[in-house]
Amino acid sequence: MNYYDYILVGGGASGLMMAYRMSKDSFFDDKTILILDKQNKNTNDRTWCYWQSENDEWSDIISFSWKKIIFKSNTYKAEEKIVPYQYKMIRSKDFYQKMWNHLEHKGNISFQKENIVSIHQLDEEAAVITDTKSFKTKTLINSILFNDAYKKQRQYPVLQQHFVGFFIKTKEDSFNDSAATFMDFTVAQKGNTRFMYILPYSKKEALFEYTLFSEDLLAYDIYKKEIEKYLQSKNITEYEIVEKEQGSIPMTCYKFWKQNSKNIIHIGTAGGWSKASTGFTFKNTTKKTAKAKPLIRCLHLSLHESSRLREGFAFHHRLRESAAAHCLTYSNTFVHAYANATRELRSRQDSHVCACVCKCNTCVQLNLT
Repeated sequence: MNYYDYILVGGGASGLMMAYRMSKDSFFDDKTILILDKQNKNTNDRTWCYWQSENDEWSDIISFSWKKIIFKSNTYKAEEKIVPYQYKMIRSKDFYQKMWNHLEHKGNISFQKENIVSIHQLDEEAAVITDTKSFKTKTLINSILFNDAYKKQRQYPVLQQHFVGFFIKTKEDSFNDSAATFMDFTVAQKGNTRFMYILPYSKKEALFEYTLFSEDLLAYDIYKKEIEKYLQSKNITEYEIVEKEQGSIPMTCYKFWKQNSKNIIHIGTAGGWSKASTGFTFKNTTKKTAKAKPLIRCLHLSLHESSRLREGFAFHHRLRESAAAHCLTYSNTFVHAYANATRELRSRQDSHVCACVCKCNTCVQLNLT
C-alpha cells in the first residue's frame, strides 16, 4: 500500500532536516513517514556555510570555520575580524551521514529511491507520481522545484547565483587558512557580477568557487577556465583537483509559498527559504524546519480530526490576509488549520498541542500566543 501519513519529496538538506526534526518529536512516532528521492545522498555534492556566534546542533559536523574574512576589488581590499561570529562550513557528506545515522533507527521512517515526476493536490489528500508508481498522503512536504514559473513572471526580479567549485590540494603551503575570501571582485566582470569565493581549510587545501549573479547560466568550460586562470594568476600551478561541485540558487522575492495548498507544503528553496540578497539557505532551513515542525503537527491534527471539527474551521478574509504576512510565510490553509486546531484542542487539554512562542502581530491576531 503506497499511503503514508507524511511524504517528504526530496532528500536534500531541507527534506532530511525536516525528517530529522519530526523524528525527534514523539508525536510522530506512530505516524508513517516516507522520504522520496532519486538517490540516497551520501556524497559531497554540496558545501553549506553560515554565520554563527556560538556552538549549535551542527557543531559536530563543522569541517572548518574562519574568524576573519577578506574582500577584494580593483580599488579596495579589506581583511576583517568577525568575532564573536565565525563563518562555518559543512560538507554535505557529513550532514547526510548525521541525518541517516539518526533516521535509520526510526522504524516509522522509510526511504524509497524513485524518480519523481510530479506532485498533485487532490480533493482531500496529495499524490506523488514517479516513473514506476504513485503514492498518496494527507501531508506532502516538498523541497523540489518542479517548474520554472518563478523565472517566467515579471513582478519579482530573479537572479541566479550560479557557480562551479574546485577543491584543490597543493604540494607546498599555499594558503592562509585563518581567513576566508568572501568575494574577490578582481576577476573580469564581463557585464555581470562575478567573483571568486575562496575557503582555505588547510595550508595546502582550499575551495575555489567561480560565482556569478546573473540571469543566465554559463557553459561548464567557462567556469572551469576562469578558475584555472585565477589559480595561475596566483602562481598556483601544481595542484590536484580533489573534488568538484556545481550549483545554481534562485535569488528572488518571488512568493514560492503561494504554491502551498491544503495538503502540500513547500520547503527549502522550493518554499522560498533561500535568502534573496545572498542565496544563503542552510541557516534559514535550520530555523524554519524547527518552526515548521509544530505547525505540521497541528496541521495533521486538524486534518485528521472529525468532520465536525474540519467543517467548523472559519476561514475569514481578514485572517487570510494576516496569514499571507505571517512570519513563516506558509499558506493560509496551513496557518488557519493550526489556529483552529490549537484553539479546539487546547479547550480539550490535548497534551500534543504546544503554544506558539512567536509574538508577531499575526500570531497575536490568530490567538497563537
